Amino acid sequence: MALFCSAEFSVGLYNQLVGFSVANVVLALTAVVGNALILIALHKETSLHPPSKILLRSLTSSYLCLGVLTLVLQTSWISIALKQWKTCQYLYVVHYIASSTLFGVSLFTTTAISVDRLLALLLGLRYRQVVIVKRVYATVVVILVVPTFGIVIEVYIADEHRIVTTSTTLLCLILSMYCYLRIYLKLRHRQIEVRQANQTTPISLARYRNSVCNALWMQFVLVFCVIPFCVITPFTYPTVGRRQSSALHIALMSAATLAFFNASVNPFLYCWKIKQVRRAVKNTLKQISCTPNE
Repeated sequence: MALFCSAEFSVGLYNQLVGFSVANVVLALTAVVGNALILIALHKETSLHPPSKILLRSLTSSYLCLGVLTLVLQTSWISIALKQWKTCQYLYVVHYIASSTLFGVSLFTTTAISVDRLLALLLGLRYRQVVIVKRVYATVVVILVVPTFGIVIEVYIADEHRIVTTSTTLLCLILSMYCYLRIYLKLRHRQIEVRQANQTTPISLARYRNSVCNALWMQFVLVFCVIPFCVITPFTYPTVGRRQSSALHIALMSAATLAFFNASVNPFLYCWKIKQVRRAVKNTLKQISCTPNE
């Protein structure tokens, strides 16, 4: 971790560091304000199914915490510019541990959402009896604990941790892809049955299809924003006899900024794809704007 907090990497990167710092502050402010509004909207909205709303709250909370974390620890880039290497190292460690944990929470939560949508389709009327609030809260607790264990593992066995992290990420993505593929095939089969029977599409099936589309968009945006960081990171680990370049450092910071962009775009995605949340956010903004100044 001291590799990036050294004079070797900071040479000639002052303007780039300032640019990344400004971009990250803007994204962090957007993430904090936007996700805070979404949490308020989810609290007020009662038409969403409670277990599904719990998972959405968990995902939004992780993005909100990531925004706050970035605002607080943005001085790590400033410490590089000021050549305060010790301060940079401490801030980098804190930022790395916290952001890795929050990334794990968001990854596991989006995977849980895809599994939840598949269960809703396969279980039918039994879904509300099987997927209850207590079980979803237990799932959220597991989602919060597992990434923390991953960080503890890295402290003692860093090389094995990289393998475990990569394998876990791939497993989550494969599981999500499997769920959405099963959903697509099942919905296609039901749609064919409806057409053959000359019936109209049931309202419940149309609503379910919309909820799946919303979850799929969240998954797609997460993958799009995070994959570059996952691809570049392994090349940044120092090895004997290999000199790291400043270009690789810039590529890593760019990928990290793109990964963080996911937290900022999440509120807009909610408002765009989920009608109930969009309505609740509009009402909240109206209440804030109409509040008299005391």
